Amino acid sequence: MITLTESAVKRVEEMVAKREAAIGLRIGVTESGCSGYSYAMDFAESVNDNDIVIVQDSIKIIIDETSMPILDGIELDFVKQGLNQNFKFNNPNVVSSCGCGESFSTTK
Repeated sequence: MITLTESAVKRVEEMVAKREAAIGLRIGVTESGCSGYSYAMDFAESVNDNDIVIVQDSIKIIIDETSMPILDGIELDFVKQGLNQNFKFNNPNVVSSCGCGESFSTTK
């Protein structure tokens, strides 16, 4: 299961509303970096056969089957700190991450 905090839901709603073709948020992982994986986020404009769709509040979260085991259990948060704002992945599956924080590894 994947959940979004209240602040993440609000931010994604704002973003999707501004993008005419968007039906939701696509979250996945790609193999990269020095630790193994990095997160990928984009607007979803369609649902593929190998996608899993999770609905929370008014938000559709679309995840491909391959990424789901690595993302299962995450909480996506939207954090504002001073002038900075970004999405934060709280992933219980992460066992280590690289020094720059751009990539991570899991037990899965």
